[in-house]
Amino acid sequence: MRINFLKKMMGVCVIGLLALTPAPAETSRIKDLASIEGVRQNQLVGYGLVVGLNGTGDTLKKAPFTKQSLTAMLERLGVNTRGANLRTANVAAVMVTADLPAFGRKGSRIDVTVSALGDAKSLQGGTLLVTPLMGATGEIYAVT
Repeated sequence: MRINFLKKMMGVCVIGLLALTPAPAETSRIKDLASIEGVRQNQLVGYGLVVGLNGTGDTLKKAPFTKQSLTAMLERLGVNTRGANLRTANVAAVMVTADLPAFGRKGSRIDVTVSALGDAKSLQGGTLLVTPLMGATGEIYAVT
């Protein structure tokens, strides 16, 4: 009988101790609480072309920079288009922006935003061609 009483008392003491124990505190990472002077994200920007649009790209007459970019790209690839009357609604000129993390590593992936410059109706289904992304100094930090 005395043993049962002692077991009950021990159970009550354990429950009492658990009730007095504080709940575990939330943990925070130092990088979430502090900022190091001079360390920040860098905004990157680039100009490119989206191709393969199903008739929803730029109107080349209303967006002459798209025609100019398309002509220059094709010439770099060895296709002579000077004097040719290009009529395509499957290409759009775009601005590509991204934020490069302060401690980004070589080979890391970053999210980019692609925005139409001309009068493209939609960029959906298109393919962004290789676009260098530059920082404020003009140095290339990433390539899409």
